[in-house]
Amino acid sequence: MACAFVALLPSALGFVTVSNQGFARSYAPSIGRHRARSMARASHNARQPVVCAAGLEKHHAFAEFVVDLQARICKTAEDADGKGKFIYDKWEREPGKGYGITRVLEGGDLWEKAACSVSVVRGELSKERASAMSSRGRDAQAGQAYAAAACSLVFHSASPMVPTFRADVRHFELEGGDGWYGGGADLTPYYLFDEDAVDFHTYYKDVCDVHDDTAYARFKKWCDDYFFIPARKEHRGVGGLFFDDLITLDNGADALQFVKQVGEGFMPSYLPIANKRRELAFSEEQRQWQLVRRGRYLEFNLLYDRGVRFGLDGQGRTESVMVSAPPLIAWKYQVTTEPGSEEERLVDVLRNPKEWI
Repeated sequence: MACAFVALLPSALGFVTVSNQGFARSYAPSIGRHRARSMARASHNARQPVVCAAGLEKHHAFAEFVVDLQARICKTAEDADGKGKFIYDKWEREPGKGYGITRVLEGGDLWEKAACSVSVVRGELSKERASAMSSRGRDAQAGQAYAAAACSLVFHSASPMVPTFRADVRHFELEGGDGWYGGGADLTPYYLFDEDAVDFHTYYKDVCDVHDDTAYARFKKWCDDYFFIPARKEHRGVGGLFFDDLITLDNGADALQFVKQVGEGFMPSYLPIANKRRELAFSEEQRQWQLVRRGRYLEFNLLYDRGVRFGLDGQGRTESVMVSAPPLIAWKYQVTTEPGSEEERLVDVLRNPKEWI
């Protein structure tokens, strides 16, 4: 739908204040409120055609939501880990292009590496990104302005008995068109505990059912189809949810409220599983299997993941894009599994995804 374009509200330029259970924190640069207002007015008066006025309010609200969500996720994760602490890296794009907050925990007790990142950015579509969007039915052109806000996380466990967890929620708006939402959450185990996969999928089916009781089946299949490594003929993990291009759900329900509930569920869906398995003993052979499987994880990210490829083609900050990579990885020639082993059982499921519920 055609409409007039205006600049992002100050929150999308780095002047966000969020509240979490009474605790207020400002993410604005240290320039003072008066100067911040002046800069915001100057930005508004400049020609920065990014967000359609009709979608501005939702984009503004979503930017505030993801900043707050990141802060709460990192606090919960630090408390659970008990050892590791997240570093805080606030970065700015070139003037008028937005900002990001990258937070990383390394060398923890529960997580060998955990990253949770926020970006509230704008720019112009590359030819490759516009082509990818067009292939999904979007009217996208190279050079077209966009605005995006997202929170994403990848938690790589220290123990091979604890699965890796990846999740994100995002909003994307194109100049001259409607905005849409995407996101999801998925589990990548190294040793398969069926009850954990059942619990994880049940959690997100319950979230889906609140908004559209047909959504889980579609988004579960979308996740299985998306996280697939064609060269290996394997799926990356045991799945979960994946969705994109949502304006409303199929029954007309508001996509924003659904996406926010998915985001609120990241730690409640994963942390009980991680805590249940963290104290289980494991051997050096099992640790090596974890490193081999992490190699598959990185293969998918670099070869097939749309977000990573979008970031690495000049649309993102490379250090923040690659923060999702596992800290240690092994590639071994012609890895095989012993018949009847737990490793073989995992690979069988990765080759033939199950209906967990």
